[in-house]
Amino acid sequence: MKTLFKNARVVKDHQVLEADVLVENDRILQIQPEIKSDAEQVIDVKKQLLMPGLVDIHVHFRDPGQTAKEDVVSGSASAVRGGFTTVLTMPNVNPVPDTPEKMAAMVKHNQEAGNLHIGQYGSITKDRTSEELVDFKALKEAGAVAFSNDGNGIQTAETMYQAMLQIKAVGLPLAAHVEDESLMKHGVMNQGVVAEKLGLPGISELAETAQLARDLEIARNTGAHYHVCHVSKARSIELIRRAQRDGVHVTAEVAPHHLFLDETMISMDNPMMKMNPPLRTLEDRQALLGGLLDGTIAMIATDHAPHTVEDKTGSMKTAAFGITGLETSFPLLYTKLVKPGLCTVEQLVDWMSVQPASVFNLKEAGKLEVGATADLTVMNVDDEYEIKEADFASKGINTPFVGQKVYGQTQLTMVAGKIVFQREG
Repeated sequence: MKTLFKNARVVKDHQVLEADVLVENDRILQIQPEIKSDAEQVIDVKKQLLMPGLVDIHVHFRDPGQTAKEDVVSGSASAVRGGFTTVLTMPNVNPVPDTPEKMAAMVKHNQEAGNLHIGQYGSITKDRTSEELVDFKALKEAGAVAFSNDGNGIQTAETMYQAMLQIKAVGLPLAAHVEDESLMKHGVMNQGVVAEKLGLPGISELAETAQLARDLEIARNTGAHYHVCHVSKARSIELIRRAQRDGVHVTAEVAPHHLFLDETMISMDNPMMKMNPPLRTLEDRQALLGGLLDGTIAMIATDHAPHTVEDKTGSMKTAAFGITGLETSFPLLYTKLVKPGLCTVEQLVDWMSVQPASVFNLKEAGKLEVGATADLTVMNVDDEYEIKEADFASKGINTPFVGQKVYGQTQLTMVAGKIVFQREG
């Protein structure tokens, strides 16, 4: 089957071109200023943006074991509604994918229940919180695309050292949730004057930066690909930047909520503002944007973490950490970064598609070129709309961004030549 997209503003090769795009079966056949074709399906894009499908290397689908929060079906629906065609799901589920059998079962379920490309992380240690390493080679053979203990940091240096050595040997990234539990002290938000004013226990920046400094030295010694999840501190950016200059193979991601929210916006005990790492200072937020703009941070990842209403009700002292992000990330980023001129839409696509695919060696993702897999999304960036809970496909509505007016609404998402989401009207 052939599908012809007419009158598009195509984002490719760091530029925006007016062009038509012809898809045949699961491949992009042509990208030309004007294409005449006998395509069975013709879609007038009406000068909207046509981009490579977005790639998120950090999501939580909660499946298996926590499906009241999210599952592969609802998570996939949320992803394609946000313009994503590839996601990588974290292993903090029950049971943890720490054996080849569990990994193979998760990969199979992801493929059968999902409607986009889903890569699966394996855990670094058994049960994800222990100190006993998994069989990395066997998990890779069973389908693991990377390894992480996301939700918890690796607490001992020897465990991290051995993990980096063994994960380097199988040629995959290690994605680290950097958190020294001895420095958390049951905190629920950033340690500082705001936490003191609200009477809430704070989380020291050292919980992130101390473990990060340790890990960067281990990465320097081992040569492993060490990826830092959800960076939140200015000091972390400095440490990463210095390590990169020294030739350490370290990459990093930042989440939209850490770019646009900080502790000064927490005026009351509000569970919707509770996330881990916590919202930091205004200066930290500015440093994160600087790290993104100068290339220290390679990509944006949502850390999509849906919860039930009950999980996010009450006090920050008892509510769960986490925020949803798949359906709000592109519009927030376009509205707050591209519209004011802080970056171009080409840069945003690089951070949200090209770079995550390249860094994680996802060979078929992040490309809009002739011969590539037809993973693409069409975005309306001209008309403003309001973020509403009722519009979410995710089971999780836990986000403080509800009610904001934004630009960048997904109109269509195509995965491997199949339209998996199309907005009515």
